Amino acid sequence: MKKAIVTGITGQDAAYLAKLLLSKNYKVYGTYKKENDLSFWRLQELGVEDHPHLELLEYDLLDLDATMDMFKSLKPDEVYNLAAQSHVPKSFEAPIETVGATGLGVLHILEAIRYVDTNIKLFQASSSEIFGKTHIYPQTEETKFYPRNPYGVSKAFAHMMSINYRETYGIFACIGILYNHESPLRGEAFVTRKITSSVAKIKLGQLDVLKLGNLDAKRDWGYAQEYAQAMYLMMQEEVPQTYILATNRVQTVRDFVIMAFKAVDIELEFRGSDENEFAIDLKTRKVVLEVNPIFYRPLEKELLIGNPKKIQERLGWQAKTSLEEICKIMLKADLERCLR
Repeated sequence: MKKAIVTGITGQDAAYLAKLLLSKNYKVYGTYKKENDLSFWRLQELGVEDHPHLELLEYDLLDLDATMDMFKSLKPDEVYNLAAQSHVPKSFEAPIETVGATGLGVLHILEAIRYVDTNIKLFQASSSEIFGKTHIYPQTEETKFYPRNPYGVSKAFAHMMSINYRETYGIFACIGILYNHESPLRGEAFVTRKITSSVAKIKLGQLDVLKLGNLDAKRDWGYAQEYAQAMYLMMQEEVPQTYILATNRVQTVRDFVIMAFKAVDIELEFRGSDENEFAIDLKTRKVVLEVNPIFYRPLEKELLIGNPKKIQERLGWQAKTSLEEICKIMLKADLERCLR
């Protein structure tokens, strides 16, 4: 039985990955930080919280000694580092926390592998935010970095340190540059889940208005469950690689809003512009959407769209679930949650 450590087990990606690894007869050690939400609701929704081969461990990425001790005692075959402070707006408010969890913690993992056992394989979750202010469309694994927020800067540091340890010490450190990926397990702080959760409540009469920032922000959105599968495939290679995980399709926040309301039979009419824009339900004539500048990012990134050609050709992986399907899956789950 292979043993894998999955950091950030309370998160969306880690939950899907844990379920996948358990289905492949892994012993999975899921780590969490004490201060985080310990409800483990994502593992519960996937039905794996009480799996006999899943063990949950309290762990702080910023504690190098604890990292060393954990690797010595568990002797993992694989480590999937999915822990991070990944909410971009929060990274502007808490840059030190973000740099620690998202950047420095990765260095601790690399050092532990270097000193404990260089045969341990590492998957490092990178992010499209490393590209930031780019003028290359779509981006590839060779596109230069220009992050526009503390989260992106931290991910760029972790990305380059992983490559450095890969090349300097021969450590198997593969890197997935993940573009936006959504699911019913997404946190409500992220725009897609905020939209589906709010639309469900509006449909059921539990909320009057959805308030958002820049409706014309563009994103390359995929399905988190499929991205977890890509992580696993990358770790099975003989030589570690860096891959972009993306759909090569871009749509706006406005597009997603329209999809979500349409999924509950609400047709929108947009009125006004910029900070004064809003939308009404054509049947009831009620305002159901308002733009609020408080939700704007301090620095909006350029168009981030990823070219997944490399992983398609080498591993046969590609994003298959459309954004329309993702939206319907998320909305169905949120409607059910609202009725519990």
